[in-house]
Amino acid sequence: MIFRNAMAPGSCWRLVRSCGVLLTLFTVLQAGLPVAAAEAQRLAVIAVTGSLPDGVGQDGLLADVSPQLHRMVERLDRAAADETVQGVLLSIRSPEIGRARAAELREAIGRIRAAGKLVVAHLVSGEPVDYAVAAACDTILMPPAANLALTGVRAEVTFFKGLLDRLGVQAEILQVGEFKGAGEPLTRESMSEPLRQQYEAFVGDLFEQLIEQVASDRGLAAERVRELIDIGVFTPEAARQAGLIDGIAYEDEAISGLAGRLAIDQPKLVRDYGKRDIDTDFSGLTGLMKLVEVFSGTPSGNRASTAGKVAVIHVRGEIVEGKGSVGMLGGEAAGSETIIKAIRQAVKDDSVAALVMRIDSPGGSALASDLIWRELDRCEKPVVASLSDTAASGGYYIAVASDRIVAAPGTLTGSIGVVGGKIAVGGALEAYGIHTDVVSRGRNAGWLSAQQPFAEHEREAFFATMQDIYRLFTSKVATGRQLDSEQLKKLAEGRVFTGRMALQAGLVDQLGTLDVAVAEAARLAGLEESTQPERLLLPEPRGLFDEFLGVDAGRSPSPAVVTRHLEQQLLAAVQRLAGFGPLRPTILEKMARQAKLLALVGSGEPLMLLPADVSVR
Repeated sequence: MIFRNAMAPGSCWRLVRSCGVLLTLFTVLQAGLPVAAAEAQRLAVIAVTGSLPDGVGQDGLLADVSPQLHRMVERLDRAAADETVQGVLLSIRSPEIGRARAAELREAIGRIRAAGKLVVAHLVSGEPVDYAVAAACDTILMPPAANLALTGVRAEVTFFKGLLDRLGVQAEILQVGEFKGAGEPLTRESMSEPLRQQYEAFVGDLFEQLIEQVASDRGLAAERVRELIDIGVFTPEAARQAGLIDGIAYEDEAISGLAGRLAIDQPKLVRDYGKRDIDTDFSGLTGLMKLVEVFSGTPSGNRASTAGKVAVIHVRGEIVEGKGSVGMLGGEAAGSETIIKAIRQAVKDDSVAALVMRIDSPGGSALASDLIWRELDRCEKPVVASLSDTAASGGYYIAVASDRIVAAPGTLTGSIGVVGGKIAVGGALEAYGIHTDVVSRGRNAGWLSAQQPFAEHEREAFFATMQDIYRLFTSKVATGRQLDSEQLKKLAEGRVFTGRMALQAGLVDQLGTLDVAVAEAARLAGLEESTQPERLLLPEPRGLFDEFLGVDAGRSPSPAVVTRHLEQQLLAAVQRLAGFGPLRPTILEKMARQAKLLALVGSGEPLMLLPADVSVR
């Protein structure tokens, strides 16, 4: 009691803290190590897994439950800058990413190595994109029971016409552009020759990129890499003998080997380096407040008012009208309202000097794409487009409003064309005794009816709208990319390009990552090149309740919709919070995605959409 009265609470705390520091110092000196050396004995372990999507995502409590790509890059960059970290082990476990996002990770790994730190890849999964990330490290190790499947590049398109014929369903899909084959899975049983030609073109370029990258990373001749890819599947020992990996080890052996190379006897292992801790204690009033925070969403840390910022606006998923949607099991859609609001926020913010549109989208609604294009076109601040894994059709349409376009070599882009139609189910319903009577006035009143196929005059009316949108699309590309009609004719009609092919064709300005696009935007805005500009990430993250529902926040979902989404997505959220990690997509989920895209094609709206659902391995 006398001691408590004699000292102020703050003084008492300072005394306790000082004693703690002295005790730590005494322990270190007893071990015979300098203080700085003891702190610098750390090895960072980072798991590269999950979908790692582009976008802002949740902040705060749920920031790393299902992390975004930018969070993973931030963690890698933190390891590069942390003077107490001497080496990094990347545990690569089936990340569900494309080639552009893999390039972002490779660049971040390169920055760790440039800082003079060893980076070891423990490659648990062995698909080509997984291997591309691992090959950016100093050393690649695999566990004994794994395998490396360096089998090349494969694109698959599933066709549903036979099933629709059996059901008595008629799909009428029109296209403007010889190569615009988004509707072919509904109207054909195999690829048309134009569709096959363009798939062969971009798959061939991706294959050549794979060969060049492996040859460069592993110091092998290109012809030898071709031979190895034709073998395709390797045990760890066979991969080691071929020079594709450096050794075989379990994770603990990989860690001890890394410590040995760095001459660290007793390393301090920092697992999940840079990952934010998840507090799942929701008991009491404090716990209730945390739970409310989870469901309502938290600020994304964009509140700083530092001048000279670059706004990075993410366009992810199919482009639709309205506010779009996002679900924890996938199926994200970029709503024109949401994207336009983000653009206006960046334009109005005096601290923002330039905008970067980060696009990972196969396209979608022509109207929604055009509305976003218009908002960018009237923006007086510099705009740079950064193309992620896919930025095609409507996604590319948005990009041409920018001052510069930056793509990854493996980006799928282009697809300048229009597709649309409807699916007539009247015959299928009749087979089950369901009959529909119609009362109608007006020659084309039933042009979008799902009861019967287009009449000839209805087809003409629909096709006329598509041709007009195609003229709009090509005129925007011609103006934005400064191409004449003859040049554009060779690039349009639905043709798809890799980023490297698009650069050669003049559809993009340079190859690079998001960092390159941000630097280019800063240059156009006249910002100092010596400093990295602060980034304002948009659109702001939505609350978790919106993510559970996965529906347009501007509409009131029916009870049935709410129930269905909660049943599907609460389980995924619980599994994530319990530490099971993100769930890999099943065949049924992939089929559901295909069905969603095909329903979009047959929705009766002219679309700027990538030809078919491209599944590339």
